[in-house]
Amino acid sequence: MRHACVFCEIAAHREPAEILYEDDEVIVFRNRLKWVPVMLLSVPKKHISQTELWSNMGRVGEIAVRMGREYCPDGFRLLSNFGFDAMQSQQHGHVHVIGGTFLGEYA
Repeated sequence: MRHACVFCEIAAHREPAEILYEDDEVIVFRNRLKWVPVMLLSVPKKHISQTELWSNMGRVGEIAVRMGREYCPDGFRLLSNFGFDAMQSQQHGHVHVIGGTFLGEYA
C-alpha cells in the first residue's frame, strides 16, 4: 500500500497550503515549521526523490532563488535534507528557502 504524499496533495490543491507561486512545473508554499521567519518550500509538482531533483534541478532551483530574493532581500539559504539522519521528513523532492533573519554561523 502506497502512503499519500502531502506535497503531491498540496500540488493537486487537495491539501491546504499558503501558496506563494505556482506554474505548470513548480509550486512554492510556506513551510508549516517556523524555525526562522521565512521558510518556503520550492517543490516540483511531479513526485520525484531528492536525488532525482538534485540531479536535474530544472525550474525548481530558478524559482527558489527568485522567491529567496523576493522574500529575503538581505540574504537567504537554499538547502535540502537527504535521509533520516539529515531530518528529511518528506520523500517528495524539495528545496528549502530560509531567511528573514541573520543566519549566523550556528543557524
